[in-house]
Amino acid sequence: MSPQDITITDHVVPLAARDHGGDGPAVVLLHGLGGTLEAWDALAPLLARRHRVVAVDLRGHGLSGDAPWEWDAVLDDLDAVVERFRLDRPAIVGHSLGGMLAVMWARRHPGCPAIVNLDGLRSAENDPGNYPGMARDALGTALDRLKATFDAQAAAMGLPVPAEQVPMLPRRALTTRDGHSYLRPGPEILAALRYTPEFRDTIPLLRTVTCPALVVLADRDPAGMDGGELMVAFRRGVRRDLRDLPGTVHVTELAASHNMVAERPGDLADLIVRFLASGEKPQAEPARGPAAAGSQV
Repeated sequence: MSPQDITITDHVVPLAARDHGGDGPAVVLLHGLGGTLEAWDALAPLLARRHRVVAVDLRGHGLSGDAPWEWDAVLDDLDAVVERFRLDRPAIVGHSLGGMLAVMWARRHPGCPAIVNLDGLRSAENDPGNYPGMARDALGTALDRLKATFDAQAAAMGLPVPAEQVPMLPRRALTTRDGHSYLRPGPEILAALRYTPEFRDTIPLLRTVTCPALVVLADRDPAGMDGGELMVAFRRGVRRDLRDLPGTVHVTELAASHNMVAERPGDLADLIVRFLASGEKPQAEPARGPAAAGSQV
């Protein structure tokens, strides 16, 4: 079937979802901060060969309504989506912020069959101890620079998008007020998230998850943050803190950046399908050059 867009209107906040069809076990897809359900448009049809697949715009994102960001309230939103689509014990696959929510969903729903967290364990802006191996002075300078960058981004989120940039941005990620276009989400959601313990570090919560969980780590720097020591040290800290996980949690790495869903949808779909079928750690495929992003399951 062709994807069907539905808006849930009988919830405390309107929720936009895209039903990709499929007849197998249910899977709900959650995008990252600043994204929309369109992030899954290449990957979702591949999963739908084996699963019933539904993607969601999180509150404050895409075509879903605005509401204060509270973790429990967002999990309530996901419960409403599951109920609306009559999904039976769905697995949750989340990227970045969506991966953090997948971990929290598993804690709320211990009977969840499985979750997949795609590079969604920590904010890049973090405590100094989470960048092992960097010299203290260099680390302090890099963190100050990163904070200034994020501060500037937060300020820009509240300003109108320059008219010449509007055509270059996804329409679903914009809203119009008083004749001007603005990015969604607005600065309020970033401010509500930025320094919460869950957003800063989801690894302690991951250790308490009892259902099968797959974590897929990026092994390359994010765009715009490449070439320096900071993200190398950041990944080193994540690997350090993922040691001695419960036997239900499996970790693998993919030759991709944090933008892995766009870069390698075929390979990710393959990893996810095999993991959901077995609950065991799949082996990541090596990168195969530019064609990898279009590979099929």
